Amino acid sequence: MTESDIDAVMAIEEVIYTHPWTRGNFVDSLAAQSHCYVLEWHGVMAGYAVLMTGAGEAHLLNLSIAGAWQRRGLGRELLGHVIGLARDLKVQKIFLEVRASNAAARALYGNSRFCEIGVRRAYYPAHAGREDAIVLECVLGYAP
Repeated sequence: MTESDIDAVMAIEEVIYTHPWTRGNFVDSLAAQSHCYVLEWHGVMAGYAVLMTGAGEAHLLNLSIAGAWQRRGLGRELLGHVIGLARDLKVQKIFLEVRASNAAARALYGNSRFCEIGVRRAYYPAHAGREDAIVLECVLGYAP
């Protein structure tokens, strides 16, 4: 992902989320040198991911697939790319938060060896108040 991709990323983000990331969130991720990727499928941006790494750990901040491209295995493909990158970087664990109500994402992560390790109460904004986040971890097995 580069700054020139942000308009297309925002077009997806604003459609698929009720409380999307801001343009500033993506600009800041790029400026912080997080690993930011776009997934193109048949010449169209179909998704993107943002992975922050440090101290032998990674935090998957965002992994999203455009609505028209969901349920075609692209999320699994993009997640596989992110996990492969983490392995290449000798990351020991990947962490992420997912909305408690996001069954599709929870299934994707569960099928990719992510395990629930906690709950962040009222973490996400929601239509009616706040929603819990489920904290997930994937252990990649590298020793420090």
